[in-house]
Amino acid sequence: MGKVTGFLEYERVNPKKRPPDERIKDWNELKLPQNLETIKTQGARCMNCGVPFCNGGVLLNGMAAGCPVHNLIPEWNELVYKGQWEDAYKRLIRTNPFPEFTGRVCPAPCEGSCTEGHILESVTINSLEYEIIEKAFAGGWVVPKKPKATGKKIAVVGSGPAGMSAAYYLNLVGHDVTVYERNDRVGGLLMYGIPNMKLEKRIVERRLELMKASGIQFVLNTEVGKDVRAQELVDQYDAVVLCAGATKARGLDVEGKELKGVHFAVDFLKDNTKSLLDSELKDGNYISAKGKNVIILGGGDTGTDCVATSIRHGCESVYQFEIMPEPPEKRREASNPWPEWPLKLKVDYGQEEAISLYGKDPRNYLISTKKIVGNEKGEVKEVHTVEISWVKNSSGRMIPQEIPGSEKVWKADLVLLAMGFLGPEDTIPKELKLERDFRSNVQAEYEVFETNVEKVFAAGDMRRGQSLVVWAIQEGKLVAREVDKYLMGKSVLK
Repeated sequence: MGKVTGFLEYERVNPKKRPPDERIKDWNELKLPQNLETIKTQGARCMNCGVPFCNGGVLLNGMAAGCPVHNLIPEWNELVYKGQWEDAYKRLIRTNPFPEFTGRVCPAPCEGSCTEGHILESVTINSLEYEIIEKAFAGGWVVPKKPKATGKKIAVVGSGPAGMSAAYYLNLVGHDVTVYERNDRVGGLLMYGIPNMKLEKRIVERRLELMKASGIQFVLNTEVGKDVRAQELVDQYDAVVLCAGATKARGLDVEGKELKGVHFAVDFLKDNTKSLLDSELKDGNYISAKGKNVIILGGGDTGTDCVATSIRHGCESVYQFEIMPEPPEKRREASNPWPEWPLKLKVDYGQEEAISLYGKDPRNYLISTKKIVGNEKGEVKEVHTVEISWVKNSSGRMIPQEIPGSEKVWKADLVLLAMGFLGPEDTIPKELKLERDFRSNVQAEYEVFETNVEKVFAAGDMRRGQSLVVWAIQEGKLVAREVDKYLMGKSVLK
């Protein structure tokens, strides 16, 4: 324990972000560095509980409680307080291969399950993780690892967080790893799904260079199932690990969905990042929100990213529609007790920017889209909505019920669908005749990861459905262990 009374002496200090009116003018990272003394006292707030729920990594009521990669949080909190940064990095990297990603984009279920947060305010675990890994890079402690070769060849399909994690650990135990990526850059969701201001792409590329130096090979612009048959990989490699994600976007079955100006959020964000990296948005190869009235259907993280991106384009207005009710300001202990993930209202960076610019939160709750209306050119011009309430039907299930007289017409030039994903694309599962679960995900038992096809394993969102980056990293680690066992009879990976 860093300081026995630290949790009583020091208050939580959240890392500061650049002011909204400054950061909306560029695509640079949001966070500002903290001073050393603040970081140390935040580490001292950790109570070093007898049972550290922060590193639990379990599902409670369908939500993550504690860290899915089982980070040794109390240990590196204490080391930060003592100023032993290299030792803190060594403890952090034992469980998480990419803390520079999770330190930036993870919603921190660890903090939701922090024992101190049950009574006071939780430890700033996420920002301490960020500080540790950045100190490690600055200190030159993060270096390529070139283990003794086993002679086994493995193909990893997909270079998102699950694929990168699987490749990292398989390489760590000496296997020859080749990662296939259909895009022109490595990273999957990390590269093209998360905007630059949340995760600067130099951070992804910094890790990529280390992985290449470790001997991992990347094959870009190659879609398995189209450019190369999946069966060819099965035939050529000793094992194939499928980490292609759950990229089939959820659509909207209403009149007008085919109008010009209606786009999936994933396409909006991907095209923007690619154009930003290719030409700093000078090539025009992206969906622009400049001067437009933007409606975003979906209230999650992707919707927030669309708000922030639209503002940086220079949109005229931006609104988010959410069919669910507004979350409470505080955790409801009766229905959402600690250490479950706290279901409470969060004002994220995109909403902060909209409030600063327009004077109000862009989110509208308990609202359902009835139809989208276009002009004579087939371009979207309006979104028609109705307010709803949630009621129990005869079977006891909660269903949305329209409120008469609550219809409204919203001016719209751009409609972005940010309603999540339905599962993996069909190409590879159909070709290999992979079994799938009731949600269309590739069937493979957790902590086993074997599919019904010999030599073929599946992990990440492709197996579990749309989830957190940190879950993908953990599944990449565990599938690497199982592949190693399959090839070598045993594994040193945990």
